Amino acid sequence: MKTLLLLSKLRTFPTAIEAAADFSKYKIIVKEDLRAAGPLLERGAIDAMLLDLELTDANAICLIEEARKAAPGTPILVACAEKHWDWEEDAFLLGVSHVISKPIRGRLLNNLLERVFQSPSHGAPREQALQVLAPGPLLQGGGAEAHLHAPHRLHPIHPLSSPNAANLLNPLEALRKFSGVLTHSLQPEALLREFLLLLREVIGVNRAVIFLRHPATLFGGPAAGAEDRWLRSACAIGLEQSFLEHFALNLATGMGAHLRKHGRILRSTGHEALDDREMAREFHLLGGSVAIPILDRESLLGAVVLDERLTGEPYRSEELSLLFHMLEEIGLAIRNSWLHDQLEGSHAMLGDILARLGTACVVVGNSLAVLHSNAAARHILLAGNPDKRALEFSDLPQELGSKLFTVMKTSVPVASFKYQFPALPEENYLVEISPFRTQKAASADAALLIIENITSLERAKRLEVEASNLRLITTMAENLAHEIGNSVVPLSTHQQLLDSGMEGEEFRVSLSQAMGAGVKRITRLANQMMFLARGKTDFGDQIRVNELIEEAFREAHVFHNGKAPDFEIAGGLEKVTIAGDHKALRHAFSEVLLNALQATQGESRKIAVSVSSTGSNGKRDVNVEIRDAGEGFTAEAAQRAPEPFFSTRNVGLGLGLTVTRKIIEDHRGRVEIDGRAAKGSGIVRITLPLSDQN
Repeated sequence: MKTLLLLSKLRTFPTAIEAAADFSKYKIIVKEDLRAAGPLLERGAIDAMLLDLELTDANAICLIEEARKAAPGTPILVACAEKHWDWEEDAFLLGVSHVISKPIRGRLLNNLLERVFQSPSHGAPREQALQVLAPGPLLQGGGAEAHLHAPHRLHPIHPLSSPNAANLLNPLEALRKFSGVLTHSLQPEALLREFLLLLREVIGVNRAVIFLRHPATLFGGPAAGAEDRWLRSACAIGLEQSFLEHFALNLATGMGAHLRKHGRILRSTGHEALDDREMAREFHLLGGSVAIPILDRESLLGAVVLDERLTGEPYRSEELSLLFHMLEEIGLAIRNSWLHDQLEGSHAMLGDILARLGTACVVVGNSLAVLHSNAAARHILLAGNPDKRALEFSDLPQELGSKLFTVMKTSVPVASFKYQFPALPEENYLVEISPFRTQKAASADAALLIIENITSLERAKRLEVEASNLRLITTMAENLAHEIGNSVVPLSTHQQLLDSGMEGEEFRVSLSQAMGAGVKRITRLANQMMFLARGKTDFGDQIRVNELIEEAFREAHVFHNGKAPDFEIAGGLEKVTIAGDHKALRHAFSEVLLNALQATQGESRKIAVSVSSTGSNGKRDVNVEIRDAGEGFTAEAAQRAPEPFFSTRNVGLGLGLTVTRKIIEDHRGRVEIDGRAAKGSGIVRITLPLSDQN
């Protein structure tokens, strides 16, 4: 793509040119005057200029002269609405390629631009192209005056010793000198400077510049997209740094694109440079004759552009080949230096992160030397010695030091444990020790000690537990008050009618029933509270499972007001026994059976209990399945049934299955409520370990 500079003070003319020019071939840059376009012209970034002028007076000719001086080898086109033949003639004599009449027609403009870029000055041999591009001296002749008036020519600098190409071709001599360069492998700038000085000493190079890619960002991330498209000057001899600061090789065009794509040495007289105007201009501006890529055996890191020798002799192929291989080693050294910088930056960042952490961190090496300790660690471990600044292994408490030593030898981490430091008796800490070990190491290379202050966390947990307990007590008190109130209401009613109704038989029967129902409800409530409050389980009783279930059924029937349905126990395990608290287990089964009684309606229905035994590896369990004739549990009800105060009925506290689960789990058993059963049956399974006497 060619770059066309458009100089115009009108707003409508650039719009017309942008619409007419082929956007796939030409990039349009609009400036108001030459001063604004100066940086572009100095860098040689312009392929052609289009001036919006009126060829009617000398002002237009003066502007053309200024444009020709600013860009000697750049084609110039003029667009005008009015022109006079003599001023037009002067414009052509000053080097204007074409004069276009307004309004601009697209086909004509694109055709003229194609002619301009296909002209001999753009496709001619290298010598003809340089005659057009090269700025000659203002004074003819030699001597000091010619040098003073040729700003683009630099004085040659004599080498430290006479050029001797044979030294470079001597492998041992080259290896000796090059090994001295590689000693700076972790300092890219010093490495490149020493390499250029070596080239000047050995082969007598006059001017040279090294371009490099932007290094990768911290932690090995990709370089910024815009920066990664350019090779920028990293080191040079014989060239002004002020010029190189504004010069870069684009990896998409010219010399940079060719080196990135092909990875081969370029000569300014080769067909690649002669066929590519951008490449030819880059060689000319740098005064170079050879460009050598810097590779790391995978990708292009940079390039070296060399001028001819001080004597003007060209480089031989053997010399360039050896330079290519040396630069490949330079590329690997630069890549390693970048990786070293990333590692150093990562290490510094991680050290800064550890230093700022509120959690104490200590890294101990396998020689028991403290490699790192942050401020939090020193505050905790040196609390008894505040004047000491550096933490040593001997400053660790004996228990922590012993665990660290064990982790170092075994490479096995220590699980988190709570610890309290004598110097900080009011603080609680959580300690964790982890080993660091490389793949081939027999033991840990280092160990990380992490000490976290959990005082506020434990205080918050304690407050949360207290608040949760308070909410539970509040809920329990409300439910107890409601349940006791429901039990007392019938008694209170009869008590008010006691004096007037005591003589009647019907009143006495009603009073007896009310007192019996109230006593049952309060007794069951008292039993539930008692078993919930129990802390330790007694395993001293040997209990036959079938007898336990029958007793539990009779107890459940006492608290059930209706007629009992049919009840049967199947399984043939009448002599199977379990160890535990007989009274507690009877209550647990009675709560389940009472729920079954309340769910089973009608005289023809029954409650079926099956008892079976399972076991493996010498451990046997007894499985009791209680199936009623009710509607069964929904999935949600099965999941929430053991929760305190959950009930699907309007009466009761909802603690029955909660108490059952606590008692069974205290006996190392489990309760399962089937929420997948079909309608018409509710199923509860209880599993308990058999006693050793079976």
